[in-house]
Amino acid sequence: MAIERMAVVGAGQMGSGIAQVAAQAGVAVTLIDVSPDVVRSGLSRIQKSIDKLVEKKKLPAGEGAAAMARIRPASRVLDAEGVQFAVEAVTENETLKKRIFVELDAVAAPGAILASNTSSIPITRLAAATKRPDSVIGMHFMNPVPLMALVEIIRGAQTSEATYETTRALAERMGKTTVLGKDFPGFIVNRILIPMLNEACFALQEGLASPEDIDLAMKLGCNHPMGPLQLADFVGLDTCLYIAEVLHQGLGDDKYRPAPLLRQYVDAGWLGRKSGRGFYRYSP
Repeated sequence: MAIERMAVVGAGQMGSGIAQVAAQAGVAVTLIDVSPDVVRSGLSRIQKSIDKLVEKKKLPAGEGAAAMARIRPASRVLDAEGVQFAVEAVTENETLKKRIFVELDAVAAPGAILASNTSSIPITRLAAATKRPDSVIGMHFMNPVPLMALVEIIRGAQTSEATYETTRALAERMGKTTVLGKDFPGFIVNRILIPMLNEACFALQEGLASPEDIDLAMKLGCNHPMGPLQLADFVGLDTCLYIAEVLHQGLGDDKYRPAPLLRQYVDAGWLGRKSGRGFYRYSP
């Protein structure tokens, strides 16, 4: 099934990025968020991203304008009526995601696929909230979506082969490279990444080295583009803590327990770049 109409629920950084790459691939996108301000901000973010691509001659100006024209803002899940594919990209809250999936299930076209951009919540549980569990799948984009090549595809226990093949084809149409993972806590990327970031927090907590030296050691010693503490600030310390808790609870192994220092920073409201302070301080 070739996807021509899709919806993205959540117009934040991830949702707007998904809408952008879909529109650039020729798909008509309904970008939905309950907050009109968030939708406006999302559209502005997309326009700026496209303008940069045009400026760098990575995208012809005409194609950029055509992509923007394919994105329709909306404020209700009901506005996704009749779409062939929907991606949920709201905050990591299972109750909220399940509610959105129930609403999408009621309005999406028969046979439509419902995907979640979740980085940690089980796809099998989200699918069970719908009447089409075989058409539910994980489609985890990396941040920032327009620049990062990877999409993790996660098959729930009920996901059909047809759902997987259509999702993979859509991701590749968006210019992405896909990997297929099973529905276990953290999937592939975060199963490996979050323990590394968490261990950097333990190292800092124990006074092994300064944040700067921990990051520099990993950048130069492992050829990483960004140190683990800087990356944790970029991801958001609250998000890192949440995923660490999912790994700890879901896998039942204390090697995944969150570092107390990470929890303390989140309690203090030091969430990283988005709050102006994490392991480093950031200008507004």
